[in-house]
Order: sequence, then structure tokens, then C-alpha cells
Amino acid sequence: MSLLDLWQITANIVTVFGLPLAIYTFVLEQRKERENEDEEVYQLLSDAYIDFLKLVLKHSDLKLRTQRATPDLTDEQRERMQVLFEILISLFERAYLTAYHDDMTPNQRRRWLSWDDFMREWCRRDDFRSALPNLLQGEDADFAEYIRVIAMTEATPE
Repeated sequence: MSLLDLWQITANIVTVFGLPLAIYTFVLEQRKERENEDEEVYQLLSDAYIDFLKLVLKHSDLKLRTQRATPDLTDEQRERMQVLFEILISLFERAYLTAYHDDMTPNQRRRWLSWDDFMREWCRRDDFRSALPNLLQGEDADFAEYIRVIAMTEATPE
């Protein structure tokens, strides 16, 4: 067997085994990178929601962490509440646009369901639901429909 034959056999072995292994490794790394990107987006959105909750705490007179609408608000309190609802709906839309997909992986679905829970929690408030028509003006149509369905579902007594 000549040196040339040995090189050809070696090249064939590398092609048969090495190329599929390299493709598999590349695909696996791409999948890991995408998962890391998804996790980073989720973390950024979670941090933004925590910042929003800090705003809610700062404006505790609005009683936004209760399940019922806050009665007898002054004009100034209603305005602050409206602004907080606008911030919240913006955050929900951002989460929808970046995290919701029809064909989610189990990890993506797990992350999304936490946002779905947040939306449901807020849609249980009468004042948030009644503000939705104004809040959703100019928002993404698919997101608006998604949260409207949630609002209708959460408004119905069980």
C-alpha cells in the first residue's frame, strides 16, 4: 500500500466520521447558543418586571397588588395608575413579541407561562380590564387579541 493510498483511506475515514460529527457539534452549539439567548431575554424581561413592581410599591397608595379595583381615587392617583398600566402593558407586549411563539420548546413554554400568569393576574383587576381598550391602541394586533382573550377569561367568575 502506497502513501497515497493511505492518505486516501484516512481522508475517507475523516469524511465518513469526522464531517457528521462536526455537523452534529455545530448544530448542538447553535442550539445551546439559542437557549442562552432565550434565557438572557427572559432574564432581562424578568428584571424589567421587578423594576415595575418596585414602582408599584413606590405608589402603594394605589393598592395595585390587591385583586380589586381601588375605589375613590383622586385625579392625580388615577393619572399615576394609568401611567403604571401603560408601563405594564408595554412590558407585556415586549414579552409577547420576544418570548411567545406557536412552536415553543419546553423551556420556552415554561418561561412564557410565567408571563401568561402575570397577565392573568393583572387581568383579574376590574380597573386594569376596563383600561385595556385604551391601553391596547396602537399595540401589536396579535398581542392585543391575546390579552383580550385572557381578560375575558379572567373576568368570568369560576
